[in-house]
Amino acid sequence: MLPEKSSGKMLIFTAPSGAGKTTIVRHLLAHFGELAFSVSATNRPIRPGEEDGVSYHFLTDKEFKAKIAAGAFIEYEEVYPGRFYGTLHAEVERIWAMDRAIVFDIEVKGATNLKRLYPEESLAVFINPPNSDVLFQRLRDRNTESKAELEVRIARAAEELTYVDKFDRILINDDLQVALTEAEFIVHDFLGGDAGAEE
Repeated sequence: MLPEKSSGKMLIFTAPSGAGKTTIVRHLLAHFGELAFSVSATNRPIRPGEEDGVSYHFLTDKEFKAKIAAGAFIEYEEVYPGRFYGTLHAEVERIWAMDRAIVFDIEVKGATNLKRLYPEESLAVFINPPNSDVLFQRLRDRNTESKAELEVRIARAAEELTYVDKFDRILINDDLQVALTEAEFIVHDFLGGDAGAEE
């Protein structure tokens, strides 16, 4: 059962890892008071600088599986072997109770699931790198994974690039400032003409 559709607005930002969606989403949240961020749940370990309940809801394997069994997720996905991410019913209900539009920073398959479940309420934006070579180099430059983990991430990114036509809008992130400005226009249009970026 889906949460009651009160304010009925969702902005779904998705992209392959390394395309810059988190930077764009953070910018929009800082500029539009009408938006609130949906905190995803994951069973991956917390990283330095992250905060439970802010970056993600960090769950153990057992906790994540228990929530799956209890029907606590609107959608969830095994993004990498043994690594799950999902959207909790409670997050959507929390934000709609505040009468805000929900912003998702979510992986590609999860985004397609949300768009399928909320076709009228949502605008789904695919953030695209200028080309796949740039994306793969960004992933290599992170130096946060082993060679084997990097290969898995690049393979998944290559697959996710094939999903680009499944979304409402495509935002090319070549020049970041240009992409941020375009993202502001997208949000302004979606929220309605009376909405505006805060100075």
